[in-house]
Amino acid sequence: MPKSIRSEGLLALGQAIIRIREAQGMSQRDFAAKIGYRQSFVSKLELGLRRIDVVELIVLSRAAGVPASELLAAVEKATPLDQRI
Repeated sequence: MPKSIRSEGLLALGQAIIRIREAQGMSQRDFAAKIGYRQSFVSKLELGLRRIDVVELIVLSRAAGVPASELLAAVEKATPLDQRI
């Protein structure tokens, strides 16, 4: 059985990014331009279909104008204690 990339933590990260992006009145295309990626990257990220590394998390948080700890807190809260990688 194939393992899904869509974990609770990734979905929570996507929801946090949507919330922050929309609060600032940015479209996915606007946000993608701000971080130097394509709109499809932002779409996949918001759907929980794209994993990111720590450096990308920092770039995202800076572009969103929030501390990286805010995005990490959303992931931490949603990730089950028994989550495997």
